[in-house]
Amino acid sequence: MIERCARAAIRWVEVSRRFIAATAKRLRPDVRQALGQLAHHRLRSALTLLGMIFGVGAVIAMIAVSEGGRREALAMIEGMGVRNLIVEADEPRGESKRDTRQHSAGLSVADALAMSDTLPFVEDWAGIRRISVWDLFSHQGQSHAEAWAVSASYFGMTQLDAGEGVLFDAADDARFAQVAVLGGNVANELFPRGGALGGLVKVNHLWLEVVAVLQDRQLPDGEFQGREVGGENDRVYLPLQTGLRRLRLGFMEAELSELKVQVADDISPPAAAEAVQHLLDRRHGGQKDTRMIIPARLLAQQKQTQWIFTIVMSAVAGISLLVGGIGIMNIMLASVMERRSEIGLLRAVGARETDVVRQFLVETAVIALLGAAAGVVLGVVMAYVIAAFAGWAVAWSLAVIALAVIVCVAIAVGFGVYPALSAARMDPVAALQSE
Repeated sequence: MIERCARAAIRWVEVSRRFIAATAKRLRPDVRQALGQLAHHRLRSALTLLGMIFGVGAVIAMIAVSEGGRREALAMIEGMGVRNLIVEADEPRGESKRDTRQHSAGLSVADALAMSDTLPFVEDWAGIRRISVWDLFSHQGQSHAEAWAVSASYFGMTQLDAGEGVLFDAADDARFAQVAVLGGNVANELFPRGGALGGLVKVNHLWLEVVAVLQDRQLPDGEFQGREVGGENDRVYLPLQTGLRRLRLGFMEAELSELKVQVADDISPPAAAEAVQHLLDRRHGGQKDTRMIIPARLLAQQKQTQWIFTIVMSAVAGISLLVGGIGIMNIMLASVMERRSEIGLLRAVGARETDVVRQFLVETAVIALLGAAAGVVLGVVMAYVIAAFAGWAVAWSLAVIALAVIVCVAIAVGFGVYPALSAARMDPVAALQSE
């Protein structure tokens, strides 16, 4: 059975190869003639190509920007964790802070433990405390980087790996170990001559031993749906309990600045967020001193925005292609009128209607292919110009680019059918007498 299928596949490939070779041999004279016609009418041909060039160029640029935005959004969501919930402390200000603290101590490790104990879908959690830094240096240099005290599970939940050394673990956190993990940029600032591992850095009044330097994930820094993301390379990480016990917190500040909660795969993040928020409301006496961020929902909003952008840009590019197709039809109709005697002579010497139709459709396809090729080049240039001025990312999808070229050729050939049929149905006698 397998041998029979293999022989059939080989036979089909051979038949296809012969068919393609025979078709190419039959169309070769028509292609040469089409190129000759284009060269004979250079200005008219160039004007005809403009519609296709700008149409395909717009499509290619739109695809590059859209695909770049999609990949950048996915990378940012990956950094936050699509299965994570992010609870941020919303610190009240002024007199309202004292009133709030009478009912709620703010976001804390106890909240995280309560979630883990009472909510079965909570698989893991990581607390974060942003340290107010007034001094950060080593024996080789200094830095203005941020310092975060984090749970050991934070690195796994945000997919951060060590490029050098070993990340601190739960045991280090439990014994208040004075260790630190540096982002790549911070390591270069504090240890410009290298040798960060085993070195000492001082955060405020606390000396820490460097046990690891983070691997650079090459993720973009900035804002995603109004939330700041990235920045791992510009931070110093120390164990959460070390930061809470050995570095001072501000007056009446919450114990945690942020809490990441990883939920199970069998529950949707929005549904899990409702349960987590209900638990926090009860533990905090109804005080609205936290806010919830759902990365999965941010991703859905980004996809919707990207989809609208793609539809609008595709419509604009499609209109441009249609205008280009109409231009090709007009030019081909003018070419038919100019070449009436040639068409009559072809018919008189035995050319069939299908031969005339094929000749004009080949000319149309050649025009479309040349316009599409120039449009791809223009689209690439436009995409990088947009990226340079707007600061957007670009990415390429060869399959979509090929589809854009195929659509361009299909539209051009579709608009070229009527002129080709008009030429084929022309009366040979009347065509010869028109000269």
